[in-house]
Amino acid sequence: MSVRTPDPDPDWTPGPDGVPPPNVNPGWLSDIELAETRRRLPILYIEAVPVRVDGLGQVVSVGVLLRARPTGEMTRTLVSGRVLYGETLRDALFRHLEKDLGPMAFPQLPTSPVPVTVAEYFPMPGITAFTDDRQHAVSMVYVVPVTGTCDPRQDALELTWMTPMEAASEAVSAEMEGGRGALLRMALASVGQLR
Repeated sequence: MSVRTPDPDPDWTPGPDGVPPPNVNPGWLSDIELAETRRRLPILYIEAVPVRVDGLGQVVSVGVLLRARPTGEMTRTLVSGRVLYGETLRDALFRHLEKDLGPMAFPQLPTSPVPVTVAEYFPMPGITAFTDDRQHAVSMVYVVPVTGTCDPRQDALELTWMTPMEAASEAVSAEMEGGRGALLRMALASVGQLR
């Protein structure tokens, strides 16, 4: 099962005769370079579980994205994406939260870049609970409170807010790809929501 985390080049514009211009942003890889890199090295990602908290800092709701796969299948997923060369984890986390949730989400980034857990995705099932048929990937996972209005962008169709118990349910887990249901439960356990 594939985990899609597209990172289009924001500076790309078609060149003459539809030929793409040279890549001037050294943090982005061309499709060919990315495919070659994925065959040789693990790729570093961030993943974020957006949450709403009450006045005591307790998680009261969890945001889960709904996406349509190219096959037409609807899946649930988390905010995720690659860390670019020369980019800090905090910058990558903020960039992907804004990309997936919109500029008015107002995420409250953690004061420390230490993740709540690390997930390792493999193209071969059975090595860990996480799979990605494109690559070996290592993902730093964060729980991030958001205080603003979330307006999903990119390939996300909607952001569904649910209680922590609903988010940890088998029904939601079954809709998530690549083992992200288990990852969501691990993240919720890290903030005391699964007992």
